[in-house]
Amino acid sequence: MQVGFIGLGLMGSGMAANLQKAGYKLVVHDLSRQAASRALQNGAVWADSPKEVAAQCDVIFTSLPAPPDVVAVATGKDGIIEGIRQGAAFFDLSTNSVSGVRALAEAFKAKGAHMLDAPVSGGPSGAASGKLAIFVGGDKAAFDKFKPVLDAMGDQARYIGEVGAGSIAKLVHNCTSAVMNAALAEVMTLGIKAGVEPLSLWAAVRQGATGRRRAFDRLAEKFLPGIYDPPTFALRLLHKDVSLATELGREVGVPMRIANLVQQEMTEALARGWATRDSSSYMLLQQERAGIEPLHIDPAKIKAVIERDG
Repeated sequence: MQVGFIGLGLMGSGMAANLQKAGYKLVVHDLSRQAASRALQNGAVWADSPKEVAAQCDVIFTSLPAPPDVVAVATGKDGIIEGIRQGAAFFDLSTNSVSGVRALAEAFKAKGAHMLDAPVSGGPSGAASGKLAIFVGGDKAAFDKFKPVLDAMGDQARYIGEVGAGSIAKLVHNCTSAVMNAALAEVMTLGIKAGVEPLSLWAAVRQGATGRRRAFDRLAEKFLPGIYDPPTFALRLLHKDVSLATELGREVGVPMRIANLVQQEMTEALARGWATRDSSSYMLLQQERAGIEPLHIDPAKIKAVIERDG
């Protein structure tokens, strides 16, 4: 089976490598040929356009930054739709708008092909290790046919429902993450400003009823050590995801009061010039408002707490 892959950035390169490890032959394309160097060294074939990728493959995957990029690659000049075969399937692994993926699916249906939204969750480390959730919406038969290919990239490839369902699941997931980080920043700065040493506070609350569900452990990687560069996931991308979630809320008539506040928080962080910093960097704004010094706890001490307390 020839597998097409377009977009070999932080996420795409890891997923493409796992496809190759599983024995799939890849045809690849990216705006920069250099981005595809690892895949090419491992035997992938280069194509000069998305159209050329589609013309050679039974299934095509895209991993791209934003909805306009997906539209350009899918239906723009020399796009996937111009070369896709009858009965072939196009899975978009990006986080996209629900209305956008449904419109793309209709366009591909008219060409006798399938378009499925299949956003992923797990970050670059998950893309590299294969510990990746893939939320899929679209034609069930197409999902079943290409499930083995999806399984080569992620250990949790799930069919959610009709086209758009995968995107809805991803927006719910990422909006939850953003809201939780904002809430954690607020309560932790409360405790710190009230006089408790940050590491001791964190070690204590992670053993309470909520803490034992590991809600506070998400503070260990970025917030406590104050490490926001280089990013695991860029702020501009999470801002895009939360914006898509609040937009969906307006479309379906669901109040999103907390999510809209968090979107504003991230917008302020973008205005500070933090677009390429880690997606959790907006938590620094709460530290500033609380009047506490930015945290810089030794990661070794954080690790010691985890090893001691489980």
